Amino acid sequence: MRITRVYTRTGDKGQTRLVGGQAVPKDHVRIAAYGTVDELNAILGITRVMNGRSGADPAVVARIDAMLHRVQNDCFNVGSDLATRPEDRWPGMYRVGGDDVKRLEGWIDELNDDVGPLKEFILPGGGPVGAFLHQGRTVCRRAEREVVRLLREEPEAGAGPMTYLNRLSDFLFVLGRWAAKHLGEPELLWERPQPAPPEGGAS
Repeated sequence: MRITRVYTRTGDKGQTRLVGGQAVPKDHVRIAAYGTVDELNAILGITRVMNGRSGADPAVVARIDAMLHRVQNDCFNVGSDLATRPEDRWPGMYRVGGDDVKRLEGWIDELNDDVGPLKEFILPGGGPVGAFLHQGRTVCRRAEREVVRLLREEPEAGAGPMTYLNRLSDFLFVLGRWAAKHLGEPELLWERPQPAPPEGGAS
């Protein structure tokens, strides 16, 4: 692909085109879905920058970066799938599927074994890398919801993106915990409220 012009003026009236050329409104369910995946990809890019600036163990930094680099590429593949109607797919078109999901599951299991059991809900924050990973997780969940809406309207779109995004949000959560541990970022836990005293009792 070679991009020679950034602006085309074709979207000035609120329309854009899917892969294959079909014109749709910019708030079409497919646009909302792959636009949210694009938003997630941008957050992952920021996360990689902050990880590179962390000054932590180079091996840890490199491992986080390699995983997120792979996920960013996957997100482009998910976006391409979501931007293409079934009738416009082409022979050999790559679609995120089982192997990509298994890769995420392998990472989740490996990282989760290292951080140990979760004792309480985690508050997003603590450090820049962990905070951006938690933001990415929440945007990924929103992308899931957009894809659910797409599948309700167009079941023939296929469940590959949904399965991948569902596993990706889990991965980003676990990676956030692992990154906090190995980058030396604090992990903030939710403080459960104390039970209210019985009505009429001492305050």
